[in-house]
Amino acid sequence: MRHKKWLWIGLAFAALYIGVTAWHQLKPLPEGIDYTGDLHMLQEDEVTFLTDLTYQDETGEVYEHEIMEEMFRVIDEAEHFLIIDMFMVNEFSDESRSFPELSREFGDRIEQKMAESPDVKAVFITDPINTTYFSHEAAHIDRLTDAGVEVIYTNLERLRDPNPIYSSFWRIGFQWFGQRGPAWLPNAFGPTAPDVTLRSYLKLANIKANHRKLVMNEEEAVITSANPHDASGFHSNIGIRVSGSVLKELVDQERAVTAFSDGNMGAFPTEAELDEWVTVRDDGPIQAQLVTEKSIRRATLKVLERAEPDDTVWIGMFYLSDRYVIEGLHEAADRGVRINAVLDPNQNAFGQEKIGLPNIPVASELTDRDDDLITVRWYDTYEEQYHTKMLYADRGEQVNIIAGSTNFTERNLNNYNLENNISLTAPSDSEIAEDVDAYYNRIWFNEDEQFTVAYDEYADAVTPYLYGLYVLQKSLRFTTY
Repeated sequence: MRHKKWLWIGLAFAALYIGVTAWHQLKPLPEGIDYTGDLHMLQEDEVTFLTDLTYQDETGEVYEHEIMEEMFRVIDEAEHFLIIDMFMVNEFSDESRSFPELSREFGDRIEQKMAESPDVKAVFITDPINTTYFSHEAAHIDRLTDAGVEVIYTNLERLRDPNPIYSSFWRIGFQWFGQRGPAWLPNAFGPTAPDVTLRSYLKLANIKANHRKLVMNEEEAVITSANPHDASGFHSNIGIRVSGSVLKELVDQERAVTAFSDGNMGAFPTEAELDEWVTVRDDGPIQAQLVTEKSIRRATLKVLERAEPDDTVWIGMFYLSDRYVIEGLHEAADRGVRINAVLDPNQNAFGQEKIGLPNIPVASELTDRDDDLITVRWYDTYEEQYHTKMLYADRGEQVNIIAGSTNFTERNLNNYNLENNISLTAPSDSEIAEDVDAYYNRIWFNEDEQFTVAYDEYADAVTPYLYGLYVLQKSLRFTTY
């Protein structure tokens, strides 16, 4: 009888586990997630390409950075509303070098804006990573509540589970105990970061995030790959500054996150206020479309499918491992499309040393062809990252650009993380097309400095162990990519 009792308990738990796993893989997404926006026809002065580049010259490390200053300017110039959705805003690091105090200045700028203009409607949406999953306060975010900002921590439990083997156990048992309480474990993000509860580490192991990066006011928005995170201060990044009719949809997208995270919807501008405050022309030559989450994958694959022989597709990416994108690149190359990929060698992430996953084995797979139509170059990183997330297709008289927060991984492209990108179709002689084209040519051909190195620089790193670990992590899905 005792054996039968345990058998029934085991079967009941197995049924519960399978049911929880299936539900949190297939459950409906919150309203407004996985969004493909309307088409907006923008003027050339409504779209601008922004870059951060870090490289070495004979004097040492050089920083050509403009994105953070653009974010600060958007904050400073807000007159009616300020909406921020930002993944990482903290000073955590395990490295001994000094970093720019981006998180403190980011918080200070918002605080100063609210002191000067207390009637500005301000919303700050962020990820629980900044509290190490509710073990402590976020020093440069939580203080903004007293300044009149609606601070919202994204409710990640409403999203699907990218790590189902673990997350199903967590949902059945650990989640009910919460994360707050006396913290006693060292913080994995660095020795200067506050201590963490065990329950926060158990929550972290679900490995999902609100990974968006947006700063906007009533006049313009910056959609970017850059975080105001101190240890990210030297990274190379990209951004798109946009204005016009697309701003209204950006507000709607942030309302959607606020709604399922139980934030105050009254902190947002009303539709009538948006009609009054946002300038809409919608008669320009550049087609802009907001895409989020899995819609970013669809937009990317559509660009690859439409590429024709002699077109060139450029990719700049921190993480590249999504099977659909990899297959799309091979299929495009099979049709005669040239693929040039600038990848980060994945030697550093969140201040932690890495061993080249996923990009080193993926690059080996991409270049293992009988032709030379897919070429990989590595950004020549030192202690920073090539943190860019952008695809650019040069199609003759027209170009496609997809840029924003999103790595090309299953976690980022399959409705697990929250992500935001903008998809642009522009004449090849438009300023943004010429700027993006010049950017890729500059770093690919090392036109004035050394930005990239040949694929062979890291080719020997593709050992059977590394490739096996990559396949195992991808199969078990216990990974950040």
